[in-house]
Amino acid sequence: MSSTTDNKGATNASGHPKLVPKVPVPSDIQISQDVVNEIGLLPIETVAKEAGITADEVFPWGISKAKISLAVRDRLADSPNGNYVVVTGINPTPLGEGKSTTTLGLAQALGATLSRPTFACIRQPSQGPTFGIKGGAAGGGYAQVVPMEEFNLHLTGDIHAVTAANNLLAAAIDTRMFHEDSQSDEALWKRLIGAKGFNDIMKRRLRKLGIDYEGKTPDDLTPAERTSLVRLDFDKPTITWQRVLDVCDRHLRSVDVGVGPKETIKPRGTPPGTDRVQHNRRTGFDITVASEIMAVLALARDLSDLREKLGAMVVGYSKTKQPITADDLGCGGALTVLMKDALMPTLMQSVERTPVLVHAGPFANIATGNSSIVADEIALKLVGPEGYVVTEAGFGADIGMEKFFNIKCRASGLTPQCAVIVATVRALKMHGGGSIVKPGQPLAKEYTQEDIGLVTAGVVNLVKHVENAAKFGVKVVVVINKFTSDTDKEIAVVKEASMKAGAFGAVMSDHWAKGGEGAKDLAKCVVEACAANDDKDFKFLYDVNLPIREKMEIISKEIYGADGVDFSEEAERQMVQYEEAGFGKLPICVAKSQYSFSCDPSAKGVPTGFRIAVREIRSCVGAGFLYPICGDIMTIPGLPTRPGFYDVDINVKTGEVIGLF
Repeated sequence: MSSTTDNKGATNASGHPKLVPKVPVPSDIQISQDVVNEIGLLPIETVAKEAGITADEVFPWGISKAKISLAVRDRLADSPNGNYVVVTGINPTPLGEGKSTTTLGLAQALGATLSRPTFACIRQPSQGPTFGIKGGAAGGGYAQVVPMEEFNLHLTGDIHAVTAANNLLAAAIDTRMFHEDSQSDEALWKRLIGAKGFNDIMKRRLRKLGIDYEGKTPDDLTPAERTSLVRLDFDKPTITWQRVLDVCDRHLRSVDVGVGPKETIKPRGTPPGTDRVQHNRRTGFDITVASEIMAVLALARDLSDLREKLGAMVVGYSKTKQPITADDLGCGGALTVLMKDALMPTLMQSVERTPVLVHAGPFANIATGNSSIVADEIALKLVGPEGYVVTEAGFGADIGMEKFFNIKCRASGLTPQCAVIVATVRALKMHGGGSIVKPGQPLAKEYTQEDIGLVTAGVVNLVKHVENAAKFGVKVVVVINKFTSDTDKEIAVVKEASMKAGAFGAVMSDHWAKGGEGAKDLAKCVVEACAANDDKDFKFLYDVNLPIREKMEIISKEIYGADGVDFSEEAERQMVQYEEAGFGKLPICVAKSQYSFSCDPSAKGVPTGFRIAVREIRSCVGAGFLYPICGDIMTIPGLPTRPGFYDVDINVKTGEVIGLF
């Protein structure tokens, strides 16, 4: 393995050691460890200082990462924002097409090469894909966050906090039903309220019920008021809240709980001598990053907003069709306590010492798929009007980008200036009719040699995404993430099709092999696109005040190209329920396959003549959206025959991680 030597001792535009890529490019983890061991990390306090963050706003978490206080945003409230750039992509192969890598490469090019104030804002990766198929999300090659093993494993514990909070609420649900089903109203009253008086969370429920408690003691309530306060009376089939775990585990998709010998009750109201019955029910697990709490973390604006959103999460309905929330269960405050530190973004650095904010990790195919609002807001204030914040929207533009615009930007009020769509020749060949791409298996020959016909046929997928992005009124830049087997003729086909589709620019980028220098042309194009953008042109795809059905149909027809939407009986019932409960004006967050515009992952290119099948609709009232689940999408993935963890180990002498990509 050789490296370029003529740049040794040189510095980049930020004044830090100039990146000297090795040839051939080592593994991602080897590059990360080389940066740490041979060049050295910039102390995280220095990264913060250079970015404009004061010492009292930094909470170091070891030497390579730190939590950043939201006070940064408040201190700079009157300062103008920087340019806001979202990186998205075409429908990917199962191998991924390098959106995270491009996000980091673009940020490194803007900061370390063009000397523009820049932040990358990305999600924390789930350990499910990390140990499953797809791998981590630190980027790759010479465009990544370092140390990548710390980024991909645990980080500062935010995902674990989400897991703990989610499962506390799940436990509260089953515990409450256990006691309500076995105790009289009076017994519940004595145990829940008694003579202690009303605490703040009880007062929240009293206000919801319209019960006047001012100047009253618990004893002043009527029997009917007492019953309505303490008895939630769950209609069990309506419970949508599930337990979570941050692993891929198909065997937890459907489980029975309450089957132990101690989980039996004598149903209330039954005569003496009645046999005890098992207090069990069927439920399931989601992966942690699909939890509504993760979405709340990504969309909350501050601690007060976090508290309100967590308390407002609807977990099910009563037998009188009233929504039951986390606050009704007395859980909202405790959830916020578990999540308060997670509200602060984590600061890290790229291989070229440019700053990176890592925060929240909702999946894109089964959740909102974007990093947090607060991280973006902090970064936009820090870079100022001459700077750039590059954030990533997960999976294809039909999923992550659509949710970025219609949910995240709607919630934040921020206006993006540019959308960067990542394409690879490999993925376009697949969309053009190439062989199936499977992780762990060698690529078919058409992917490693020139095939203009496949690229020409498959580029329609990219064209549709460019057209979709333009519907939101932002400038669109297409970037071809270069692979060593790509030819000039194949790249030319992609560029020509992109420009004909209305892209502002189309460039090839080699950031994986060359870091920021390899993305220099991309960075220049993005700078020009942001300057040419008119913020007044930005618009949402739909009006949130439209009926749920109509919003879903607009997304399906305009973004996916579907002929229409078919709703199951369950979804029809849920739409009526949500409209009656006052949730009908929330935006829509579709859970569907990331591999196709349709619900059929095998339908490549731009499929036609299909309909979107909605099997159920969950409400994420706290986070602020409704969640239609389409096709066969699963809310907790499974593991393949040979998961990624097979290659992961540790050097017991040095403590270094081995085999993590």
